[in-house]
Amino acid sequence: MAAPVIVDAARTPYGKRGGALSGIHAVQLLAGAQRDMVARAGIDPAEVTEVIGGCVTQAGEQSNNVTRFAWLHAGLPEETGATTLDAQCGSAQQAVHLVSAQIAAGHYDLGMACGVEAMSRVPLLSNLGEVGKPRPEDWTVDLPAQFEAADRIAVRRGLSRADLDAFGARSQQRARAAWDEGRLDRQILPVTLPDGTTFTRDQGLRETTVEGLSGLRAIREDGLHTAGTSSQISDGATVAVIAAEDRARELGLTPRARIRAQVLVGAEPQFLLDGPVRAAERLLARTGMTIGDIDLFEVNEAFAAVPMSFAQVHGVDHDKLNVNGGAIALGHPVGSTGIRLIAALIDELERRDLSIGMVAICAGGAQATGAIIERI
Repeated sequence: MAAPVIVDAARTPYGKRGGALSGIHAVQLLAGAQRDMVARAGIDPAEVTEVIGGCVTQAGEQSNNVTRFAWLHAGLPEETGATTLDAQCGSAQQAVHLVSAQIAAGHYDLGMACGVEAMSRVPLLSNLGEVGKPRPEDWTVDLPAQFEAADRIAVRRGLSRADLDAFGARSQQRARAAWDEGRLDRQILPVTLPDGTTFTRDQGLRETTVEGLSGLRAIREDGLHTAGTSSQISDGATVAVIAAEDRARELGLTPRARIRAQVLVGAEPQFLLDGPVRAAERLLARTGMTIGDIDLFEVNEAFAAVPMSFAQVHGVDHDKLNVNGGAIALGHPVGSTGIRLIAALIDELERRDLSIGMVAICAGGAQATGAIIERI
């Protein structure tokens, strides 16, 4: 059985809604990231047997297997197969899981995982169309909208509006410090914009204070979360190269990390987004590890209550959680986020000379992806 390793993982900077990347078609955006990763990792693209990509809103410009269209648009070998999947916000992480599984099963030695979401151009839920909805008329499952679910989690864990605001402010402050100190530079694949300028830095950073956030109106009437404690609608792409360890070394590549365990779990429908709690439980059970064995955690900030719930239930020190900020500050192009978190985790493990990290992402339909990643 082959041992899959992550050779590299990176992303474009994230553009805000209507911002720097809004003039770029999703196929162009992902093609650039794929092409740049091939060059950065130093691989022969003919060695890539399959590309699996995440994309949530597969409609319009993101329809018809955007992963394949991007690969061809990048001028990369036509023989490489491509698959596009929708695991909601966990899509890019699940793409990594599936490529790793294919390698572990011996189906091929080198693959690519990726993700893209051009949310300015293809709005979330636009794939529902004018007729037809994903739930039949006799649906009885309590599966709330994401905003209500986030508030339910906050109430469940006893989190106040002030607690959530403090977390939102901290995400912005940590992200700004990380950018200012150059800690995010390595994970960035610059994008050349239509006007010829180069885009290199996330647009979601804001001058944020707890006092400023406290004055924002809640998204739901009498709710707890605001725009300042919710992930930002964004545009962006991510990409990772995964290989069998023996083959990677034969090719002269230097593996950066391996996946110790990976999961896609169903969560409690009535809380929709609290799945990272269960994902961690299953990961720890599979590996025999404890929370104390994990050095750093990346839990997607879909809403502030999600990582806060995770930390509360599992006793995670906030100094180990989302140490360079998260989606509240950086943005959340939904189909791409999973690899952003993986890239961020590997970079920070290397920077701090640590060994083990955990990534967990809540996803629509009351699911969550999770992985324990070990630095090599």
